[in-house]
Amino acid sequence: MSEKNLLVELFVEELPPKALNKLGEAFSSVLFETLKYQGLTAENAIVTTYASPRRLAVHATNLLAVAPDKTSTQKLMPVSVGLDADGNATPALIKRLQGMGLTDAAVANLTKQMDGKNEALFLAVTQKGVSLKDGLQTALNDAISKLPIPKVMAYQLADGWSSVNFVRPAHGLVAMHGNQVIAVTALGLTAGNQTQGHRFEATMSPVVLKNADTYAEQLKTEGAVIASFAERRAEIVRQLNAAATKQNLKPIEDEALLDEVTALVERPNVLLGQFEEIYLEVPQECLILTMKANQKYFPLLNSDGKLTNKFLIVSNISPDDPSAVIGGNERV
Repeated sequence: MSEKNLLVELFVEELPPKALNKLGEAFSSVLFETLKYQGLTAENAIVTTYASPRRLAVHATNLLAVAPDKTSTQKLMPVSVGLDADGNATPALIKRLQGMGLTDAAVANLTKQMDGKNEALFLAVTQKGVSLKDGLQTALNDAISKLPIPKVMAYQLADGWSSVNFVRPAHGLVAMHGNQVIAVTALGLTAGNQTQGHRFEATMSPVVLKNADTYAEQLKTEGAVIASFAERRAEIVRQLNAAATKQNLKPIEDEALLDEVTALVERPNVLLGQFEEIYLEVPQECLILTMKANQKYFPLLNSDGKLTNKFLIVSNISPDDPSAVIGGNERV
């Protein structure tokens, strides 16, 4: 059977930042496990989760176009009920077979097996394997319905009549098996092979995906988006440390803040800001709290662990001249 890699992306308006990572993991996990339950995944399948402020996506390797058929043995009834003294089918057995869409000819295919202390009639049933399109539709519906959404909103679709409920309005759906589009639907959308990049810095709009495997790279080069939450987080850490080292300072460590800013930007750009030193007369705990909680800044500390008048901004844009961005943040 044909095995190719699968990509599914749901493109939406900005997702709740404190819930983004959890939403991404849940979307990926439920979608893959539902595909696996239907027999559409290979044993060596590898799943990669993507989550950025405006998208939830999953890439899975080695997905089958059609699941293999499954054969199971189904118990029908005790032999004493299904067959008469001459071994012929009773009306009860015929009725049971008809209820399963079978004719009297199926009696010849029945087997007798012990079921506890009594002998029973069993029928070997072959269940045709589900197609990837049907299986993915089930998995997508399941993944969306089971998302741990903090608060659902209702919004109207483009037809002006229908409405759906989701965490944020959805504007795009991608589903690709290799380079083939799988026309599943969700939230009033039909899947294609196009997505959107950064609101301001994408070099291509839309980003037309070549196949399931080029998703992350095309988003990065054409869309100016780092789709992976983990990769984006690591890039922020790298830039924070590099910027702080240049000042012979160190950024405050706060894992929750790091997760939150990772969920706020699609391509991070760390900038250095500062405020007047006179404000250092305010207790540093108060300054640190307001910088982290309200502005999402990373305060910079000296070697003694004391707050300085410098801080780091994780911006979502990378202008040639960042002075306006820095100045705006310094005035806050």
